[in-house]
Order: sequence, then C-alpha cells, then structure tokens
Amino acid sequence: MAEKIGIYFDESSVGPYFDYEALVESVENKWGEVAPVVKTVQNLASEEGKALIQADIDAEGLEAVVIGGATPRVHWEYFDFGSDIFVERVNLREQCVMSYQAEDGTVAEPIDPEEDYPIEQLVEIVLDYMSMGVARAKNATVPEAQSVEAVKTVLVIGGGWAGLSAALDVAAAGYDAVILEKTGELGGKAAAMFKTIPLAPPYEEATDTGIENKIAAVEADDKITVKLSTTLKTLTGAPGVYSAALSNGETLDVGSVILAAGWEPQETSVLAPLGYGTLEGVVTTAEFEKMAKDGQLNGQKVAFVLDTTACEPEDLYAAPEPVEEEEEKKDEEEEDTYVHEDLESERHLPYAKSVNTMVALKQANYVDGVSYIFYDHMIVPGIQERYYKTAQDAPGVMLTKGNVTSVAKSEGGLLVTAENTLFGAPIEVEVDMVVLPTGMVPATAKDPILNFEYRQGPNFPDLELFDGFADSNYICFPYETRRTGVYAAGSVRQPMLMDAAEEDASGAALKAIQCIESSNRGVAVHPRSGDLSFPDFNFVRCTQCKRCTEECPFGALDDDEKGTPMPNPTRCRRCGTCMGACPERVITFATYGIGMLSEVIRQYNVPDSIEEGGPRILILACENDAYPALDMAAKRGHKWSPYVRIMPVRCLGSVNTIWIK
Repeated sequence: MAEKIGIYFDESSVGPYFDYEALVESVENKWGEVAPVVKTVQNLASEEGKALIQADIDAEGLEAVVIGGATPRVHWEYFDFGSDIFVERVNLREQCVMSYQAEDGTVAEPIDPEEDYPIEQLVEIVLDYMSMGVARAKNATVPEAQSVEAVKTVLVIGGGWAGLSAALDVAAAGYDAVILEKTGELGGKAAAMFKTIPLAPPYEEATDTGIENKIAAVEADDKITVKLSTTLKTLTGAPGVYSAALSNGETLDVGSVILAAGWEPQETSVLAPLGYGTLEGVVTTAEFEKMAKDGQLNGQKVAFVLDTTACEPEDLYAAPEPVEEEEEKKDEEEEDTYVHEDLESERHLPYAKSVNTMVALKQANYVDGVSYIFYDHMIVPGIQERYYKTAQDAPGVMLTKGNVTSVAKSEGGLLVTAENTLFGAPIEVEVDMVVLPTGMVPATAKDPILNFEYRQGPNFPDLELFDGFADSNYICFPYETRRTGVYAAGSVRQPMLMDAAEEDASGAALKAIQCIESSNRGVAVHPRSGDLSFPDFNFVRCTQCKRCTEECPFGALDDDEKGTPMPNPTRCRRCGTCMGACPERVITFATYGIGMLSEVIRQYNVPDSIEEGGPRILILACENDAYPALDMAAKRGHKWSPYVRIMPVRCLGSVNTIWIK
C-alpha cells in the first residue's frame, strides 16, 4: 500500500475551467497526510511533464502517482514510471469537463481566475473523482510477476489455407510451428477448389488458388514441422507451458495454439425444399466447384440461388418456448455434454452471406453460356466491389433480385420461380442446373478438437451462442477464444474467403507469439496487456463452493479433489469475474480488490437528501467497451447528468454485491 502519493492536475487536458490553486488547496486539505506532492502542470502529457514527475518520485520517495487529466486510454506512454510505481489515471476531461451539463443546461465555460468563479458543481465532481483515484492508489500494492519459461513453439491445428499461412507467419517471426493435419495431405478445402476470387490487383478475374505454392513453402521451411493423419488427443497445462498429446502417441511441449480447423459443408437435407436430392441438376456450390475442377460442367444455362428463404422453417428465429421445470432439471443433468449436433442447422446460411455472394459471382463466370444469379442482397466485402462490377458487365451473367420460391422439373430441364423481384410480378426461368449455397459449419460445432483437460470441460464454452464458431465476440477482441493461449483463424472463427483467412492467420500468429512472450514476463496477454496482477486467494477462508471455478469465463481455474481452486496465472485474463463471484470475498488482486473499490466508492460525496444536493448515480463501466463508449460520446458532444459518477471496472463479472450494498 502506498504511503507517499504524488497528485497532479494536467491543465492542458482539463482546460481553463478551474481555479487550480483552490483545487490544490482542497486536495491538500483532504489528502495532505499521504500526498507530499500536489501540483498543477501546464502540459503534463509530455516528456517534460514525465521528467517532472520522475524528479518528484526520486526526491520524495513517491510510491504512487495520481494524474487528473485526459482519459487513461490516451497519453499512457508518458505515465510509465516502472513496475514499482502504481499510476492511477483520473478522467477529468472526457467524463467530467466535456460531458458536464447542469439541470438548467449550463455547460463548462472557461473562466478568468481573477474575475470569475468556477462552477461549484463541476468542482465537486472533480474533487470526487480525484478522491476516488487517490483512494485506489492508497490501497493498491505493486504486484509481482508470475512468469513461466515459455516454450517458443506454436501448435497449428489444420493444414488448410489458414493453417499453412499461420505457420509461415510464425516461422517468419523466428518461432517454431507444428502443423497437425487430420487427413493425409495438406491443402484443406483450397486444394479442392478450381479458382478463387481475386487475391491481388486489379481484382477483376478469378485466379488459381496458389495452394501448391503455399504447401511447397511450408515443406521447405525448417522451422515448420508437419504431422499428417494426426489429431490432438488432449491439451493440458497453460499458455507458455502446454503439453499436447497427439493421436500418434507423441507428446509435444508448446507455448500457444492456433486453431485453423476450417469447416464442413452444411447438412444438405435442409436444401430439400429447393429440390436438392430429388431433382437431377440441383447441386451445391461445393459440388459445382468440384465439377468445374474436374472439367465436368455441361450446363449452358445455370441459376445460382443466394436467397434460401424457402429452405428456412418459419419459426427459425422465434423466441424459445418456455421450459418446464422437469426439462430444466434434465438439461442440468446433461450440461457436461460438449457435442453440439444441433448446430448443424439452417442458421449457418445467413452467416455466410458475403461468402456465398462472392462464390456465386466467381462460379457464374465458369459457365460457358448464361448464368442467372437470384439474390435478396448482394453483400460484397471491401475491394471485391471491383470484382462485382466486372461481373455486372459480363455479357453471360444476369443478376436479378428475387426470392426463389420453387425449383421444379420442366421439359427443358429445371424451372426456377422467383417472387419479390424488381419486376414486381413473379418470374420463371428455365435452366439446365441450379446451384444452391453451401452452408459453412465450423469444425468446432461438432466434437471437441482441442480436448482441453480443464475443469470446465474439453470444449470451448457456450458454442451454441455463436452457432459453433470459435469466435471472440464474447470478449470483443479478434482471434481470441474463450481459452487464453488458443487463437482462431479462418472459417472456424467465422465464414470467410481466402483473402480474409490469410489476414486472419497473420492476426492469430501475432497473438500466439504475444502470448508466449507475455507468459515469459509473467504479464497478462489480453485484454489487460502487460498487467502483472493475478488473483490472490485467501485459502484459509475458502469454503470450496466452486463458484470461482465454475464462473471463470476462460477456464483459468481448476480445482483439487476437495474443490479448492487451483490457479493457472497464464490462463488468467485478469477480468476479476472470480472475485465478483466469490461469496466469501477471499479473492483479490494487488491493483484491484473488493476492499479497495469499496473504499473508492465511499469517496464521492453523497448528500443527506435530494433537496440538499440532488441524487447520486454510480455507473460501473466495463473498461473494455462501456468506458470507451462513454469517452467517445463525450468527444462527440454528448452530455450527461452532473449527479453521475463513473467508476471503471475490469469486467461487470468482477462486480461484487458488497459494492452495491
């Protein structure tokens, strides 16, 4: 705990709205016992300002620094004084001055200190926030690193386009990569493709995939090891020190994992309403691609269907029916089942809309005749707009908006009927073939791939929320999964084309390398990158209730046979959910704790009655999303009540009920 604190106001950030001498005096009156230094500086967020604070640290033996100025999301490079000095940033700009608006509409106005008086209510807000910041600095301690000797090898699951790209990026950065491919050859879905959408300028013509060149580059790189016909049996340990047991009997030590296991075609029975399986000439895009690659295309007129409304049950997106009590009990008994067969459903088609759009445009150009593309929406990503415009100009490609309602046998082949067209009335087109979009079901929608030996089970949690995709929407950061140290790339994360998958692979590779290096230094990987703190358990008071082990979103906690938590520091993302869940409040962090934040909450002045000073509203804002959103709102001119006080929290999961009390 800090016994000497330096308190600073950055005038350049806060602006000419205050009598700074009076502010300093007020802070000294309250905190002078622990704050030998209280100053205002014209431009604190500068090299000169940093040097001034460092001089005070050296001269006064300061153990913590509290800075009142801009949001802590900016200028952070100026306020790093080493791991021994705790720095607390108090947001007096975005969430105080810029957002202030009194009940009568008054906003913050510059003052002349010799003539004007600052707005009393605004000064009160500043003093509340500064007191909250000082209370946190006073109760924080400097954490010690929990480092491991991380293995500088990245395990890549999947030898398709994304997996090969990721391995090459890992090797280019100087790290070793091991590719596990479950089949007997590399290449994945890309190896079966005839052409790909343009991957380079001028983005006007489909090209060869280039998968052979990528395979050759991997096989020629001495930092990449390829293991064919091999899967991952179990993954134990933690980031930096994983142990991977393979199906061939080998055991590998790896530092992090890239999941690039790809996708499988959707169950084709869902396409039956449009004639698939009963009408000759109705095929999927995957089947049509193979026919093109094998030189077996013989249709002169082909219809490509993007809208699959006719295939979707009416209640697809309806609210779930109420669950009876007995069914709830049954669900609880079966909650350890990690196979999600129900995910292979119609719902995968909407997620692949942009992919299906581009595939239809590409395959339409395979046809030596006339191609009809029926669409409800054409969704074209980024630079591929050029490819779309090229297809519009192609004489053999006809694009028309319309919902295909039926495909039937006709004398000349197949009769396609569409409604809601640009013509208003339904239209009918006679074709030789009909091509239906292939839903992309991620590999993670089926059996577990990584087979974690974690307390929370062998698979990623809550896959049903993301329709089986190992996506990172849950925590708002790309490539990351709900298991620290494992990064998703390619179509196992979301439906995508080869250009996006290659970019995905680079992102996942960088994350995997960052994980290894962060584990080496004992700091958090993400989202609190560089954070040295980790959960500290008071096991004397622990009742083995298992709340922390069950509620950790990232599987960071295992437990022993008695139910006592077993921390894995490198798995931890420092979100504090375990701390918020603990009914006994036995979990804390060096820089974030129940008692510490309770003391912070007590600092702001709450009037005895509304009549004497209005109500008070405390906003506990998640630092990953809500807090930045409030900053952006203020910068865009939005204001809010002067009775509001905002306290950033690591995650809403970290909020303990004692704070509410």
